[in-house]
Amino acid sequence: MPPTKNMAAETVPAQDDASARGVAVTRVLKAYEQIAEQLRDLILSGELSAGERLPTEATLARQFGVSRATVRESLRVLTAQNLIRTAKGAGGGSYVTLPTIDHTSEFIRSHFDLLTASEDVSLDDFLEVRMLLEVPAARLAAQRRDDSALERLEAAIPDEPLKLTTQDQFVFNKSFHSIVLEACDNKLLYVSAQPVFSVLQRALARSNLSNAFHRGINEHHRKIADAIAEGDADRAGEQMRLHLEELHPEYKKVWKRTQRGSRAS
Repeated sequence: MPPTKNMAAETVPAQDDASARGVAVTRVLKAYEQIAEQLRDLILSGELSAGERLPTEATLARQFGVSRATVRESLRVLTAQNLIRTAKGAGGGSYVTLPTIDHTSEFIRSHFDLLTASEDVSLDDFLEVRMLLEVPAARLAAQRRDDSALERLEAAIPDEPLKLTTQDQFVFNKSFHSIVLEACDNKLLYVSAQPVFSVLQRALARSNLSNAFHRGINEHHRKIADAIAEGDADRAGEQMRLHLEELHPEYKKVWKRTQRGSRAS
């Protein structure tokens, strides 16, 4: 493992315009945060590779000049970020890992949930971002689709949606949009769009939606899938745009009820 800085000796203050005017401003991270940050940098730079075992807590404590409890707290931070995993037993210890696409997507979604609960993010923010992400995704899916993606898209559109339970209808709906995002073959687009869709999907799932609503979704999905299958990027993007616009009024009704319920509880 590359040499690390001793935390006890690291007390460099951060300065800004205020300090230049004679106002002393010092911002010092807590010791465990500094350790986590340095280890994270080593992992992301590749100096600590996936599968590599970290030194023991005692060794890290000695290298950083802190207590084992401080090291343990920094390792908890890295574990929460899915950058290390901890094993017990004879081969125990902390091992470097890297977050998967799905884990990153879930991590972003959980933070979106917190922002939504605090009302720092509005429904219009979600709807606008979804439009900006999923319309181009449908266009790319039409350009890059393969037989496997087309088969999965077809399977995600039920022949008789009204015979399904509400929960099953939402499963098909989520599957369809996930496949479109996967078919566009852009992992960053998938990671960005999937959490937004999940938050909005969960909001709808809490409401009582009509059969006409579910029938309409199925028809929209069919038009999007047909355009993707034919490789028509312009039509795929336009059909996705129309689909999302049709959903907006229902989202707004559900969102208002959800927010009222949150304030009342």
